[in-house]
Amino acid sequence: MTPRTTPGGAKALRPVDLARMAGVSTQLVRDYADAGILPPTPRTPSGYRRFAPVHGRALLAYRALARGFGPETARAVMRAVHAGDVPEALTLIDAAHAELHALREALRATGAALEAVASEEPGASGAHGASAVPAAPPPRVPLTVGEVAARVGVRASALRVWESAGLLAPARERGTGYRSYGAADVRDARMITMLRQAGYPLPTIRPVLDGLRETGSSEALRAALAQRQTELTRRSRAMLEGAGLLHGYVAEVGEAGEAAEAAEGDAGAAAGT
Repeated sequence: MTPRTTPGGAKALRPVDLARMAGVSTQLVRDYADAGILPPTPRTPSGYRRFAPVHGRALLAYRALARGFGPETARAVMRAVHAGDVPEALTLIDAAHAELHALREALRATGAALEAVASEEPGASGAHGASAVPAAPPPRVPLTVGEVAARVGVRASALRVWESAGLLAPARERGTGYRSYGAADVRDARMITMLRQAGYPLPTIRPVLDGLRETGSSEALRAALAQRQTELTRRSRAMLEGAGLLHGYVAEVGEAGEAAEAAEGDAGAAAGT
């Protein structure tokens, strides 16, 4: 039977106690312990794990980190902390924040570029704004699939995938069946390229193009960009929450380690007298 207190005097917790605390299964708690996400867990002579409140705080910190930084980064952060390598844990945190900042900047640039592309007439030059897709003179139409791919900076296979997903619908030449891209197709290909570079999945891109084609309005485009911005804001808040819990946990682990070192030093001094 699990003892009511740990060797350090803290109240002992069962796996089910931690599971209820974090809203996960008891098996997942055990998996976290085995993966090094939780601090080392002593066992009773009969083999039961002896969890303590510090394990609960580690579990909550990890779960919060996973929501903001993703499970892989959160796991690496907790393992680094438990290995005593706090600088490595902070490096991982900093890298994730830098990545999020880059996504925000890319979203801002993509929004400006897409607004410019969406406002163009199909035969316009596309020389508005800055974008990862370079501006180019009006296309000589019709174009082949290879020519469009070179123009927007993707592989021809990508254009075929987008066509299969219903995002592009180039005409077909009589007799040969070859794809024939007009100015509107080139504009749509440019928009798809920029949205893909900004991280949008194909199902999200389709209503943007449909709205532009059917109404000539960029409202669907603005809605997609706003949704992406909301997702990044939600992730940023989750990262902030996770970092806050991690800070408290790291401080607690550090204080416990210092106390243990002091106790060992006192014991060594006493033994030498």
